[in-house]
Amino acid sequence: MAKVNQFTPADHTVVTSAVSLAEKSTDGEIVTIVTGESDSYSDVAWAISGLVALTALLVISLFPEIYLHFIDWLAGGWSGISALPYWALFVFTALKFFGTRLILIWKPLLFLLVPPSIKKARVRRRAVALFRVSTDHRTVGRTGILLYLSMREHRAEIVADEAIAAKVEPAIWGNAMIAMIDLVRAGKPGEGMAEAVRQMGIVLSEHFPKTDQNPNELPDRLIEL
Repeated sequence: MAKVNQFTPADHTVVTSAVSLAEKSTDGEIVTIVTGESDSYSDVAWAISGLVALTALLVISLFPEIYLHFIDWLAGGWSGISALPYWALFVFTALKFFGTRLILIWKPLLFLLVPPSIKKARVRRRAVALFRVSTDHRTVGRTGILLYLSMREHRAEIVADEAIAAKVEPAIWGNAMIAMIDLVRAGKPGEGMAEAVRQMGIVLSEHFPKTDQNPNELPDRLIEL
């Protein structure tokens, strides 16, 4: 994955400190993960390239004279072609297809073209996958919760273990998400995650107050992928 996180050592410190502080008042275990991007979207790039190639083929069929003039120009006016041959159709279409795919190697353009719904689904899928690896069923009381931030997509997800999910509606985390995204947009990603952790800690302390029997089972440090 691309390294577009731009998280400094100071950001790591402030997030880790926020997790440690939040967990002092709750049995909930907060895991924080940040990544540059949640998917390569190569399949989307190929799909866009195919769409461009098919559109080009349609244009060729509707306006063949444009391409006939081009071939004639390449031949110095001596092509003698009055109708586009199959090889020309193949070459023009292939050029559009592979040319578009080559252009979409530039990630900023590709991410601009990826539909928001696909970005949302891919970020959620990656967050759930990371939750299963790092957090799911790794605490005695099933009180683990993941805060996941994907920088290039400008999206975040909160995924909670079963005990938390049973008591806290997903909408409750809305304020934490908004606070984080606002600060990330302002160029303060570390402070954004720390603020989200603080607000998550408040919610968790209401439903899962700290007890003496609950050890620190998951790492407090910010994980950067």
